[in-house]
Amino acid sequence: MTQTFELVPGEFTTRDENAARFGCGKFQGIEPAVEAKKVIVYSDPAAGEEFGYTFDGRAEDDEYGPLYLYTGYGKSGPQELKSRNKSLHDHAAAGRDVHLFVADGTMPDSDSKRQRYIGQMVVDPITPYVTRTGIGQDKKKRTVLVFRLRPAPGTTPVWKESDWLSPAADTDLEEIKETPQPVIPAQTSVKTKTSEQHTTADTIANIPGGPKTVRRREGLLVEAFKKHLAAAGHEYKTFQITIAGEPGALTPDLYDATAHVLYEAKGLPTRINIRMAIGQLMDYRRHVEKLVKPGLRVAVLLPSAPSADLKDLLASQGVYLVHQTQDSFAGFPLP
Repeated sequence: MTQTFELVPGEFTTRDENAARFGCGKFQGIEPAVEAKKVIVYSDPAAGEEFGYTFDGRAEDDEYGPLYLYTGYGKSGPQELKSRNKSLHDHAAAGRDVHLFVADGTMPDSDSKRQRYIGQMVVDPITPYVTRTGIGQDKKKRTVLVFRLRPAPGTTPVWKESDWLSPAADTDLEEIKETPQPVIPAQTSVKTKTSEQHTTADTIANIPGGPKTVRRREGLLVEAFKKHLAAAGHEYKTFQITIAGEPGALTPDLYDATAHVLYEAKGLPTRINIRMAIGQLMDYRRHVEKLVKPGLRVAVLLPSAPSADLKDLLASQGVYLVHQTQDSFAGFPLP
């Protein structure tokens, strides 16, 4: 039987108290409570500072609402989607609730860390995690899984100003291995960025704000174009651009390393999408040219041809157009 959660967001507790209350462990960041049907998650952004990296914290809201990033389990070596990481990733399928705590000082007259309860969360059903590069406890560089947590539907988390992501110290360039993400079924610096892997055009995601139909056309388009690039003998990757003084990262869709072209994909060839893509590419280009090499060309990747006026708009801004056809991609390779 699922045990009622007694804490109210904003209240304090300790790991010992949670262990006694829910029958979970008390030493790791992800503590499954099997009988209580819960996964207790402990976040401590300050702990990552020891290694020069920290990915935990409140990120900017997007179209689906609040987002909290949480670094997975494993202190040294590449983190993998198994063990405790798998327990968190698969919580919905296992019928377990996720509850997030953030380390916040110590208990009165004690050295025990105080845990502030943020609220009940769900792992984002569209992009459950992204891959980042960090330094492990052994001081060696490794890849980590950064989970994307959302407030559970019908709940209201309690945040503090200190919960926001820390600004990046430097504008940096770093590559990490691209790891395919599993497809999640429908359910109730410059650094190389892991791309989403999509196999369906639509999915219903029960994300805060109510059930939403998430169009996966953009993901499908990017995956199809990757295959086209590979068949043409082109090497490609994706980027994560961290900016000094800013939290989070800029994330271009695709970089053709062979032709030195940066692509931004959009799922529909509409004016608002193309305007947005132009702005994004202008922003990305400054950093990629500085940190990779000059002479970068930029292109918009679309599922079909836009109107003649939008083609003129792209050309006027020096942005190339590549769009999908029935069996190929028009505009590729770039002239």
